[in-house]
Amino acid sequence: MNVFDWLRDRFAQSLSHVAPDAADAASMVRPAQDPRFGDYQINAAMALSKRLKVPPREVAEQLVAALDTDELFEPPEIAGPGFINLRLRRDWIESEVVARDHDERLGVPTTDAPRTVVIDYSSPNVAKPMHVGHIRSTVIGDGLYRILKFLGHHVVSDNHLGDWGTQFGMIIYGYKHFLDSNAFATDPVAELARLYQRVNQIVDYHRTRRELPRWEQRISELEAEIERLEGAVSAVESSGASDPQAAKQLKKDKKQLRRLRQQVEEVRATLKASRERVEQIASDPELAQIAEAHADIEQSVLDETARLHRGDAENRQLWESFMPHCKEALDQVYRRLDVRFDYEYGESFYHDRLKPLVERLEAQGLARESEGALCVFLDEFDAPMIVRKRDGAFLYATTDLATIEFRMETWSPDAILYVVDHRQGEHFAKLFAVARRMGYNDIELTHVAFGTVLGNDGRPFRTRSGDVVGLESLLDEAVSRALRVVSENDDAKKNGPELDSDERRRIAEVVGIGAIKYADLSHHRTSDYVFSFDKMLALEGNTATYLQYSYARIRGIFGKGGVDYQAALESTEPFELNQPIERELAVQLIRFPEAVASTLVDYTPHLLSAYLFDLAERFHK
Repeated sequence: MNVFDWLRDRFAQSLSHVAPDAADAASMVRPAQDPRFGDYQINAAMALSKRLKVPPREVAEQLVAALDTDELFEPPEIAGPGFINLRLRRDWIESEVVARDHDERLGVPTTDAPRTVVIDYSSPNVAKPMHVGHIRSTVIGDGLYRILKFLGHHVVSDNHLGDWGTQFGMIIYGYKHFLDSNAFATDPVAELARLYQRVNQIVDYHRTRRELPRWEQRISELEAEIERLEGAVSAVESSGASDPQAAKQLKKDKKQLRRLRQQVEEVRATLKASRERVEQIASDPELAQIAEAHADIEQSVLDETARLHRGDAENRQLWESFMPHCKEALDQVYRRLDVRFDYEYGESFYHDRLKPLVERLEAQGLARESEGALCVFLDEFDAPMIVRKRDGAFLYATTDLATIEFRMETWSPDAILYVVDHRQGEHFAKLFAVARRMGYNDIELTHVAFGTVLGNDGRPFRTRSGDVVGLESLLDEAVSRALRVVSENDDAKKNGPELDSDERRRIAEVVGIGAIKYADLSHHRTSDYVFSFDKMLALEGNTATYLQYSYARIRGIFGKGGVDYQAALESTEPFELNQPIERELAVQLIRFPEAVASTLVDYTPHLLSAYLFDLAERFHK
């Protein structure tokens, strides 16, 4: 039973007697922030008093008179100018806790209106190892998948793998030119990752060299504009002119100067980083020689990708031989994270659908040619969505449209959720707009955006060398640190260690990986957060370790008290809540259905994490 929803329904009925046109006020039911004022509050009287032209306290009295909540609550109390405070009856709480003790769903009802929901999450490029940036999509998506299923919805998880793009052109090119056969035979995944990195490094070298003059030119342009504005500002200031228009222009010029100076510093930083990347290759004789020998590598990679897409026998055979190794590397990480997918339809799955899709868009007048490319123009965006490039190649947008078509044909979903980085916001806004034009108007299309994992410097989390942190190495480090803590605590026990090495490693895996997953889930998905192993593994604060410690402490109390846990669960014996903190803990347990339901309002699983943390804190009290 969801007490919150039950109370809102009762209050809505009360409103119908007092203010028939004020149904929206039912949303003003809230859990009480302070237990001294009850368990729930209704703060609607002040807002309604303006509509009814009646003092708020009188409105509150009318609402209370029409409110039928005796089944669960003590008589309502009116406080201050018209706050309505409600306190759950003690006997109902006591009986409800016993009832939930025998309910495997802990009072959470399944939905009366099940929906079919497709969730698109994780979606890594299979040609390269997963990195820290994938943790948020994977963990948030999996959390929403589990919650929706638990509530009785039909949920389809689809890992939209990047298995067909330019990254495979890079690996194929690398395989043909830089392969270490012995390394590939020993560890194919590591060798494929090395090939990708090598080709990407050389491509970046040539691209960056071409861009250096552009950055230098941009700095010259900015410096010239700064010099011009400095002169204008100096002239006005030295003239001592007091004309209001001149003063307004002076203020505007100074603001523009600050903006330009910031821009030039940013471009200088980009130029400096670009020069360093170029120098890193140029100063290494072996790499410099490779780069010189592969001056056309960027175009060659595109050619290899195009050959793969055209069905070239050699490239297709290579792609098919790479895929099992790449997939196994991903699956190994997913197994450790305890994440599973119903389907894993990669980009390659939709390749044959792209040409017919684009032809339909053109035939329906939704897409038209512009400068050789085929585009869908949208009034609400400055730039169109390109669905076919000038050279005939398709884009991610084309694949995403084909994916929506397939999902609608296959599962007829009521909603498709895309758990993807917030930086893809414009892409999804365009994608959804085009999908609506294609006729998909009766479906919820939602970009469940999330923020960035940051390092201590406030920038995206990377290694000291500036590389993106690999996800598997992140998991290994978390487990290693957890093992150190587990071992130190076990070794320090008064009667000697209690755990063998296998049990220590098992616990460390649970604690370490749990810490990383919970750290992500405990933050609002749209917020950036700073990655810190020390905070994640802390025994205090809102961490997985704190919750795991709470669980271990409960079981420890049962053990020391000689409590038969299973017998206690099966008991129907009533009990009394004699202490205020006992009542507080019981009310928090009863609110579990509210916490689960709240996560789906805006797809925010951190609300469930916050509930669990509050529950653990009350238990420890």
